[in-house]
Amino acid sequence: MLMRRIDAAADGAAAPDSVSTGFPSVDRLLGGGVRGGDLVVLGGDVGSGKSALALAFALRAAHAGRSVAFFSGEMAPERSLERALAIEGRAAIDDIRRGELDDPGRAGVGAAALRLRDGAPALERFGPGGVTALADALRRTLDTRLAVVDPLQALATGARPREEELAAAVLRLKELAIELGIAVVLTSHLPLLAPSRADARPTLADFGALGAVREHADVVLALYREEMYNPGLGAEGATELHALKNRSGALGYVDLYFYKRWMRFEDMVEPDR
Repeated sequence: MLMRRIDAAADGAAAPDSVSTGFPSVDRLLGGGVRGGDLVVLGGDVGSGKSALALAFALRAAHAGRSVAFFSGEMAPERSLERALAIEGRAAIDDIRRGELDDPGRAGVGAAALRLRDGAPALERFGPGGVTALADALRRTLDTRLAVVDPLQALATGARPREEELAAAVLRLKELAIELGIAVVLTSHLPLLAPSRADARPTLADFGALGAVREHADVVLALYREEMYNPGLGAEGATELHALKNRSGALGYVDLYFYKRWMRFEDMVEPDR
């Protein structure tokens, strides 16, 4: 069986347990996408768009026919759906909320709603039960191939010191990925990032959680947007997605573009039409 997988990969096919992120450059960096049994941590500074990119992974995987669940600790499902419509419909979320869409915007959101009706991730809210409640929810959806959890910090329950609890949550999510055979994408703030340092590109040390991300994650991705630290240099929208750790592949980065108004990322090498 392993040799058949190797031969298939040699012919250009992704591994059977891989789930495409929907971004060709990201998939190439990760050897075909995120894999069942792996914990992928996606980090970024406040406002960098990590939740939007994680939701985009979920949306694109669902459009490709994969069973996907998106768990938010910060938004109700209705808010997640608003974001999905903004991303897919190329519309400003404020315009969606106020119902002030122009004709092109209304057409884009209407088309997005139809696509989501035909293939959308399950949008769920995880409550105060932390990673235990999340594990129960994952076990109820045994056909899920990709679970996106946004963010790590919302899994803290206050039962013990915060960093200890977050470290334990990272380890438990890695265990769940293996136990259930699914890919888990976990977003994370960067509590130790110092934006004033000479190079504000994230490092593994910025994730905190007592080093659990560095130790237990199979892949660690981090967003860097130059405009956040050096505005006015003509870098608006330009985004680097760095692979800081890749247990089964190479390190490096890919170039994305962020349409902040729509909360939408696109691949710079192979942009959407």
